[in-house]
Amino acid sequence: MTHDPVLDRARPVRRRSPMEEKLGWFGPIYYWMSKNLFSSFWNSVVSLICIFILYKIVPFIVDWALLSSMWFAETGEDCREATGACWAVIPVKYRVMFFGVYPYEEHWRPVLAIGLYALAVAITCTHRFWRLKLLLVVWAVTLAIFLMLMWGGIFGLEFVPTTQWGGLPLTFLIFSSSMFLGMPIAIALALGRQSKMPVIRILSVFTIELTRTIPLPMILFFAAIILPLFLPQGMEIDQLLRVALGIAFYFGCFQAEVLRGGFQAVPKGQYEAADAIGLPYWKKTFKIILPQVFRITIPSVMNGVIAGFKDTTMVIIVGLFDLLTATQAVVSDPEWRRYFTEAYLFVALVYFLFTFAMSKYSQYLERLFSFGRR
Repeated sequence: MTHDPVLDRARPVRRRSPMEEKLGWFGPIYYWMSKNLFSSFWNSVVSLICIFILYKIVPFIVDWALLSSMWFAETGEDCREATGACWAVIPVKYRVMFFGVYPYEEHWRPVLAIGLYALAVAITCTHRFWRLKLLLVVWAVTLAIFLMLMWGGIFGLEFVPTTQWGGLPLTFLIFSSSMFLGMPIAIALALGRQSKMPVIRILSVFTIELTRTIPLPMILFFAAIILPLFLPQGMEIDQLLRVALGIAFYFGCFQAEVLRGGFQAVPKGQYEAADAIGLPYWKKTFKIILPQVFRITIPSVMNGVIAGFKDTTMVIIVGLFDLLTATQAVVSDPEWRRYFTEAYLFVALVYFLFTFAMSKYSQYLERLFSFGRR
């Protein structure tokens, strides 16, 4: 397993107690339990109550989910013999869950698109590749190939309209577009709210406060239904693009307030030092202030990113088949309707894995950028 030398130096060295040394391999477990579960009398009481509840519930869950469950079946009728869960709905219906109504014989295209997307994410999350121009090229190429594979119509690929896109690729596309379009909006609005020019400041404040008072479903409804009514006759904007822009704008307005807090947290001396050496406004902002803002607001920004990933499920109200909506289509099948619990648990696991990975990466960034700070 590889280690980051910066983080290795940043981690404090803890000396093990004599009791931990005596317990051997059980020493770290003993230390964790004594620190987190039994650190005080009331913590010990609550921990014992939770252990008792788990003792009563876990055997039932294990029996339902594993021992008495059925993992493979051709039809829903075959699962009726099982007294536990029917996980067979997943191998039978996983294509519908992951790809929605995308043409069955073309499923290799979204699979390849997801693979390229995962590669771009891996490159972006690797410290050694943190070069702005490199990342912009990586994502420009990735999204171009992603859209080419999903859309088709060139290189002999069958054309597939966006109305047939669904499942995990659609979730990733909406999430990525909201991040890439939303963060510049957030930066612009946060800077505008702090501007010394009254017109820009008032417009920024009005935009942020108005958008933050409107629920996301209303934003999506406006983007999908109302906005086309205001377009010139003969002009059409794809519904997926309208929805992505609506989510991006909503995300940007919320993140603008997070970044504004970061701007206010930067010491005043940083602004004065940049002015003292004669840096112009934009260079001062993007070279000196903004990097510190992002370092300060990592937890809050990542919290908004995780919320943005979960908000992609809202597109169900405008008829787009994201991962959750595609799963709802699966459980509406009369043959598998009674096994909706298993299908939703599987989707919940998928969302948990992605959001948990984002959370752990956020903690990694916090440790990385807190090294050397006092």
